[in-house]
Amino acid sequence: MQEMPSIHRNEYRHFHPIATRWKDNDVFGHVNNVTYYSYFDTAVNSYLIKHAEFEFQDAPIVGYVVHSSCNYRSGIAFPDVLEVGITVLKLGNSSVTYGLAIFKKGETEAVAYGEFVHVFVNRLENKAVSIPPPIRIALEKLTD
Repeated sequence: MQEMPSIHRNEYRHFHPIATRWKDNDVFGHVNNVTYYSYFDTAVNSYLIKHAEFEFQDAPIVGYVVHSSCNYRSGIAFPDVLEVGITVLKLGNSSVTYGLAIFKKGETEAVAYGEFVHVFVNRLENKAVSIPPPIRIALEKLTD
């Protein structure tokens, strides 16, 4: 597994398309920093829904974000079309650290990159639990 996120496309195992929206731009004419975290969240949860049949609204076990970071390399703005690269940097018993990067469609170097950590928790007890098998299997596909 990798030690830190990379800026290069070939380091990522899955890509999720994101179309920027007019409202993503801030008063400076570029996508606001907080929106990058929304792109990360959308990409990760879309992957889990599609590849692990994760039903987060009714699931007894949910993934809580306990850490996130983003490093910005260059700006993006509407109407850019993006791809969020996902890889797994560390897969533990109850947590996963994702490496994430945002690429303009077709480009090989990221405009931003970072980490996102999910801890899987029993929703009713609010206590960490082992990653459910369908989710773990899907996450293992994102590792080296």
